[in-house]
Amino acid sequence: MENVDPKLDDPDGVELGGMIYGGRDSDTWVPVLEAYGWVHGIVTMGASIESETTAATLGKTGVRTFNPMSNMDFLSIPMGKYVDINIEFGEKLENSPSIFSVNYFLKDADSGEFLNSKLDKLIWLKWMELRVNDEADAIDNGMGYIPEYKDLAILFKKYLDRQYSIEDYIKQFTLRVSENLAKIDRIIDIYKNAGPEVPERLFKILEDQKKKLQAIKADKGDFVSP
Repeated sequence: MENVDPKLDDPDGVELGGMIYGGRDSDTWVPVLEAYGWVHGIVTMGASIESETTAATLGKTGVRTFNPMSNMDFLSIPMGKYVDINIEFGEKLENSPSIFSVNYFLKDADSGEFLNSKLDKLIWLKWMELRVNDEADAIDNGMGYIPEYKDLAILFKKYLDRQYSIEDYIKQFTLRVSENLAKIDRIIDIYKNAGPEVPERLFKILEDQKKKLQAIKADKGDFVSP
């Protein structure tokens, strides 16, 4: 298969270039985002996943549920300890993988329509591949790194034979500052009640991210286009 690494059966394993975390999120995260580094990615992406309930789940739809690393149902140790183990694991690696978040469920703030098609995830993956191989630059949006328009336009044309408009890019990758601040507050509150084993640097990273967003909001407002 062309999308399988040639070293799939190599007893020495396959080098992992990137890890992806994602949840169902209609109003906060951009479609694809690269963390500043391992610890930042584990804390602000993996340990901060929220997913909105859908018609396929029991109860009311659109309710945010907290699910660190999308693994809450399988945790057999305290949540804080689990996060700490994830942080320490990457720090022990000579070359830790890049960490990305994806969000296929972002909606237009005005129309309520989804901003991603079902096939767009291919483009986000192709961009991640470029980043892992140092073949594309990126923009620091205050939460991490997002794609440049020119790279996405090339990828959409090459792999989906679609013209990708600057208007779509701006809608998809505008930083929704207040929504991200609210999310950080929710995550901090959850971990404050998660017991004594939550690593202190989790709170520091989240608080630093919060301060950064507050400065962006004071300077540029609630919505910051790329």
